[in-house]
Amino acid sequence: MLDLEKYGVTMWEEEKILSFRQKLLAWYDENKRDLPWRRSKNPYHIWVSEIMLQQTRVDTVIPYYERFLEWFPTVESLANAPEERLLKAWEGLGYYSRVRNMQAAAQQIMNDFNGDFPSTYEGISSLKGIGPYTAGAISSIAFNLPQPAVDGNVMRVLARLFEVNHDIGNPSNRKIFQAMMEILIDPDRPGDFNQALMDLGSDIEAPVNPRPQDSPIKEFSAAYQHGTMDRYPIKAPKKKPIPIYLNALVVSNEKGQFLLEKNESEKLLAGFWHFPLIEVDEFSKEEDELNLFSQVSEPTTQFGPSPKSSFEQDYNLVVDWDDYKFEEVKHVFSHRKWHIQILRGKVEKSEDYSDREVLWLSPEEFVHYPIAKPQQKIWQEYLKRDH
Repeated sequence: MLDLEKYGVTMWEEEKILSFRQKLLAWYDENKRDLPWRRSKNPYHIWVSEIMLQQTRVDTVIPYYERFLEWFPTVESLANAPEERLLKAWEGLGYYSRVRNMQAAAQQIMNDFNGDFPSTYEGISSLKGIGPYTAGAISSIAFNLPQPAVDGNVMRVLARLFEVNHDIGNPSNRKIFQAMMEILIDPDRPGDFNQALMDLGSDIEAPVNPRPQDSPIKEFSAAYQHGTMDRYPIKAPKKKPIPIYLNALVVSNEKGQFLLEKNESEKLLAGFWHFPLIEVDEFSKEEDELNLFSQVSEPTTQFGPSPKSSFEQDYNLVVDWDDYKFEEVKHVFSHRKWHIQILRGKVEKSEDYSDREVLWLSPEEFVHYPIAKPQQKIWQEYLKRDH
């Protein structure tokens, strides 16, 4: 057991802990959100929801969750899903390694657990892509095991309750909050206790515009009682994402089809179909400074062929390019920010021509292929200007 006193955290006496549990759960019983995954104790359903809810808002997740279970109603169907169907189901949620890990975990369940979802914390933790938070959530909600589920919402609430002077964004500090939760968690209703703190942290104790005066546990909160709510939780600012500059080559043929390529790399967005992308050093700043509407600057002078020439060489095509200036498309990943300039062109002849995995697709056919969010933004900008 972690010595919390070393970290400046003094836990309450047992009587206060019992009172805290009672107040929190009474509030949850009255105010809990009616969510599809809360109508089930099926560990597979809870697992799907928890992975989707990481980095994504509840109202965004609900239709994804319902469709995912419609397409893959069992662990076995997920284990055997074709990659393109799997990516299509996750399209728009981002962090695509998560759904790949889910499939790998589903295959583990089929191979190592005879197709039955593991019912112990250790068994659940052994699955690919499942860390302490997700293991705690599934253990407590599906199997009523007294395991904490410590996410950002829970750490925020705890930091204010006990005025914890440690950065919640530092992974090494998670053990402090884990140890606190092991003491506080209700042994009879651990799943409800975890979800109550999550609900509290996502609304009344939200990171922006919290309403501490409405909290059912304000009498227990040291930060509320001491008027220090604005200081907690402690969290260092995020590093700015690295800018990446790309040209998107949107090329159509005489049939009104567009060239899309499958990303075969093991890097970002592997397995998705996309308009060909060519990275450049950066876009020149001259036109940016003029701040002209829908104007995007040309790439800076480069050594070697231009993006258009590179594309024609790499794809063995003769393209009639036009000079239309599209507005810059931007997309932020966790550690990088894409700045995308669209280059538009047409070809008279479009045959199978290279060793790349490419297709000429009509816009109506796009829905049958997994296309990630940045490409969807490119297409929307193209349509907006093209019309």
